[in-house]
Amino acid sequence: MRSITRALILAAGKGTRLRPLTLDRPKPMLPINGRPLLEHTISWLCEHGIQEIAINLHHRPEAIIRHLGDGASLGARIIYSQENPILGTAGAVRRLAGFLAGDPFLVVYGDVLTDLPLDDLIAFHRAATARDPAALATLSLYRVPDPTEVGIVDLAPDGHIVRFVEKPRPEEAFTDLANAGIMVLDPRVIPMIPPDTYYDFGQHLFPRLLASGASLYGWVIPEGTYLLDIGTRERYERAQREWPRRLRTKRHSA
Repeated sequence: MRSITRALILAAGKGTRLRPLTLDRPKPMLPINGRPLLEHTISWLCEHGIQEIAINLHHRPEAIIRHLGDGASLGARIIYSQENPILGTAGAVRRLAGFLAGDPFLVVYGDVLTDLPLDDLIAFHRAATARDPAALATLSLYRVPDPTEVGIVDLAPDGHIVRFVEKPRPEEAFTDLANAGIMVLDPRVIPMIPPDTYYDFGQHLFPRLLASGASLYGWVIPEGTYLLDIGTRERYERAQREWPRRLRTKRHSA
């Protein structure tokens, strides 16, 4: 497997839980430490050699396009996919089939603030595909306080994902290990997503892949990694407090 150089950032959501902050801009454009979250994400991708980036858009798309342009100011090359109606997390991948075909690619949820070691995730996926030709995806995983808010996985000792349940009821929550919103996908998944249709990773694609006999793997992010979904006012305020301290700590330890 060649080095991963392409990524899709999912940025089409309306950010309803963050209103009124998201009335005039998409959630990934909210500032953290003086820069939009999207800038942090793109810089983090570029630091790991991922410079070919697609961003899907729906709510207030002009705010992102006007700010980022073609990505050159951040060292990236950005294309945009404007959705109307919105196509869901997996539907966004299908719409960008031409851009994403060929080699494995990264998908990043646009509301995730992180310094996750991407090289380690990619190395894990490379090892999984080397020993298992049926491996089509590696999901990064983290532990959550409330499994009913996220997609949870049943993980075998070898890293195989046995089950995936999206936002289970409390009585169905069999683990606290959840999809962190950063994953490596093999392009063979693209034809399994119906075109021009709302299609979600957790509700539709992952269960379909498991039912078809494909292999999904899970990589548990290492301790000390920063990862936060800023999708609520409380978590956004938390990111504003924590991220500047995180950056100062990293600079001092470098």
